[in-house]
Amino acid sequence: PYRWLEDLNAPETVDWIEAQNAITFEHLSGIPQRKSIEERLTALWDFPKVGAPFKRGGRYFQYRNTGLQNQDVLTTMATYADEGRILIDPNTLSEDGTIALTGIGVSEDGNWVAYATSGSGSDWKTWRIRSVDTGEDLPDVIEWSKFSGIAWLPDSTGFFYGRYAAPEEGTETTGANYNQQLYLHKLDTPQTADKLAYERPDHPKWGFEPVVTDDGAYLILHVSEGTDRRNRLFYRRLEETTFTELIPELEAEYRFLSNTGSVFYLQSDLTAPKGSIIAIDVNRPKQPAWQTLVAEGEDTLEHVEMVHDEFVAIFLHDAYHQLKRFALDGSPLGELTLPALGSIGALQGRREDDEMFYTFSSFTTPSTAYRFDFETGENTEIARPDVDFDAERYITEQIFATSKDGTRVPIFLVHRKDWTKDGQNPTLLYGYGGFNISITPSFMVSRLVWLEMGGVLAVATLRGGGEYGEAWHQAGTIHSKQNVFDDFIAGAETLIASGVTSTPKLAIEGRSNGGLLVGACLTQRPDLFGAALPTVGVMDMLRFHKFTIGWAWVSDYGSSDDPEQFKTLYAYSPLHNTRPAIYPPTLISTGDHDDRVM
Repeated sequence: PYRWLEDLNAPETVDWIEAQNAITFEHLSGIPQRKSIEERLTALWDFPKVGAPFKRGGRYFQYRNTGLQNQDVLTTMATYADEGRILIDPNTLSEDGTIALTGIGVSEDGNWVAYATSGSGSDWKTWRIRSVDTGEDLPDVIEWSKFSGIAWLPDSTGFFYGRYAAPEEGTETTGANYNQQLYLHKLDTPQTADKLAYERPDHPKWGFEPVVTDDGAYLILHVSEGTDRRNRLFYRRLEETTFTELIPELEAEYRFLSNTGSVFYLQSDLTAPKGSIIAIDVNRPKQPAWQTLVAEGEDTLEHVEMVHDEFVAIFLHDAYHQLKRFALDGSPLGELTLPALGSIGALQGRREDDEMFYTFSSFTTPSTAYRFDFETGENTEIARPDVDFDAERYITEQIFATSKDGTRVPIFLVHRKDWTKDGQNPTLLYGYGGFNISITPSFMVSRLVWLEMGGVLAVATLRGGGEYGEAWHQAGTIHSKQNVFDDFIAGAETLIASGVTSTPKLAIEGRSNGGLLVGACLTQRPDLFGAALPTVGVMDMLRFHKFTIGWAWVSDYGSSDDPEQFKTLYAYSPLHNTRPAIYPPTLISTGDHDDRVM
């Protein structure tokens, strides 16, 4: 009966949204604590923030924020410790703050930065090119790019990027996105002069992520299909036009790291669900000749960068990070000690560098920048934000719930040291559980205010994510998607049974795929929760694939076009399972022109 809401610009839809917002904000304005919460949020948010510096062509670059700026500002410096100067301030791109900086790529010589902007939360990107010396933009404007970064040519004269055909007017936020193409743009030329580098109209769902190798010899293409974590891998010599299909089938995940001549180093989960590092000589491309350099271990290999001619690897141990080093032959070079149970953010460095930078954060520690010197072995904190929050009053621990089928489900628990397990603690349970995405400890100011008010934060590690490798991910997809909801429900029941909280005091929260999680658990167990916060959730599981990039999620969800998958989707689709019941107070948030989740 609500199909008419799919016409986003219809007067009836606009009227409906205005009526919903009138009810919502009338309710919110009547909450007596609202003003004091807002004041505390504002005060806590107002602290300087920094990203991990990175280097190109002898220059350093870094994202910074003075405190309450809506978006981080890109600065450039002569050394990593310099005050530097502002290169791109996205806060000045529009009066109302709706233009976001959504991508950058600095040229190899450090003289140019290609930067992408997006309007009103859209996934569409418009690329421009700025001189690092003058701060002025070239006249180049590159439109209709989406789901693609860029790869600069080694001589810094241009870059490869992915784009789609311009959509028909009026369908920009609803039309399905197929047939991505790879183009080469040369500096100081119009987009109409860009050269088509690759397309596959016979495979309209393929997407292309380009990489130019460190030695400038090859163009690598990661060929994806929707959100399937598996990918194909093609390559060509940069001066050629024909690609060789090194990995022609969707069999595993392959991420190009670097190369030594014809030997390609890749991160892969082929026969290694928790990840490995392998070497393939493209002159002997068949599997029997492949080498395993870093074999699969007990912990999940999440990310690898090649810095100082070695592999720097981020591992997941029970959903928190560890940082280890390996030589090119795979032999271990040691582990960097991290301050607590937490997460590594950006890890910056290149193969030729003697230094690397990274950020580390936890639930109660803001993102702090570190520098590691490979020559001296010194791991130095270079920027710790000063936040008006007493982290010493709180503790982070990890407990485990048992899901319906006996699976062990980790839960991070953050609370005051002087708390009491009397079942009366207001508790916010957060989860995601999908698309091989790992949910690790993260710093959020809103959670600090929750903790200060006496709340407990619980973050569940659910199947469908990537925390324990590909088997963990697959156990939360398509016909096994109910496992994710069962894990979350088990987490809630454990929090109640152990005296952390009780149903009236327990709120659940999730965003996007996590919004679906909350919607499904809300409709399956409305008796279990005291409040629900589903944000930008995928709620119509029978039609999600008909809009924008929704088709790409079929790898995780399945499709209602398949009769068997239809049954599975229909069984938990929140829209189709909402029925008369006593539901907890629920605040649903969405974007009226969201071109990701319709």
